[in-house]
Amino acid sequence: MKPRLSLDDETWNFMGEEMNRYGDAQIREYICRINRVLDYLDNHLDEVFNIGDLARIAGFSPFHFHRIFSAMLGETLFSFLGRLRLEKAARILCGNLDVSVTETALKCGFSSPAAFSRAFKESFGFSPSGWRKRHSILSKEDSNLYQALRNTGNARRLRLSYDQVIDNMTVRRAKMEALQGEVNVSVLEKMTVAYVRHIGPYAGDEELFQRLFEKLYAWAVPRGLADTGDPGKNRNIVVYHDDPGITEPEKLRISVGIVVPPDTGVSGEIGRLYIPSTRYAMGRFLLSGQEYGEAWQYMCGVWMPASGYQPDEGYCFEMYRHNPETEKLGKCDTTICVPVKPL
Repeated sequence: MKPRLSLDDETWNFMGEEMNRYGDAQIREYICRINRVLDYLDNHLDEVFNIGDLARIAGFSPFHFHRIFSAMLGETLFSFLGRLRLEKAARILCGNLDVSVTETALKCGFSSPAAFSRAFKESFGFSPSGWRKRHSILSKEDSNLYQALRNTGNARRLRLSYDQVIDNMTVRRAKMEALQGEVNVSVLEKMTVAYVRHIGPYAGDEELFQRLFEKLYAWAVPRGLADTGDPGKNRNIVVYHDDPGITEPEKLRISVGIVVPPDTGVSGEIGRLYIPSTRYAMGRFLLSGQEYGEAWQYMCGVWMPASGYQPDEGYCFEMYRHNPETEKLGKCDTTICVPVKPL
């Protein structure tokens, strides 16, 4: 279990009235931004996309854009894009018999016919040529399928609706209430963090975090920078440098750290970074090891769109409060911190 951070109780003031007052207009602004991206993708499926370009279309920073996108749609950007490309390919194969499988692959943005064939079979259960052969038979059933595919491509354009987003937010809000989640916006003071860095998968691996904190504390305790007798005095942090929805698990970077005086010297495996003083959305939750992802999704896909804020550049991190009663239940008193600025 991750060590905890002791914070002033006055920090935890829920912004319910502000969210109710401004939420509707702000949610619609987030929907508008994501729909600009959906419209762009719809018309450029044959192109190679850069996450930074799509983030600029949405008006969000590249680091936060993907998390907001997946939280609001319930699907990662790459999963969404792959699905749209395969659906377009299925329509072409059914309705354009003069277009070859190779041409179809290129029209739909696949790097090679082989990659296209693998993805298509995994999704539809047929090879592209097998799909075309099966659905080119002019039976009533297949004609209806072909028409449905044409309608999917020509008549219906996928866009987020207000009702869809609200339904999704309602479900996630209920889950977070069960986890005693609350969010506050505060300006944090500048912090100097001594850390041990890990590169690789980490999701749900409590033993990994325990080992990293043990290594950090083996360095910090002899120097008087951590107190094992009174854990509430220690200010423990995990900084997340990459979005797990974009970066491959083997390349994910985290820094497991403790707040130290600014002039603290470090060496070897122990590094030092500075977290600037800025405004943060701070969501406090009581989480088990498998609930962190849902809490982050709540912050980016439920609270943020209704808050009047958008993510700002800077470190995203978690802080931990020592809470013996919560720990007995196998939970961690966790505060998720995301830098924000007005929408």
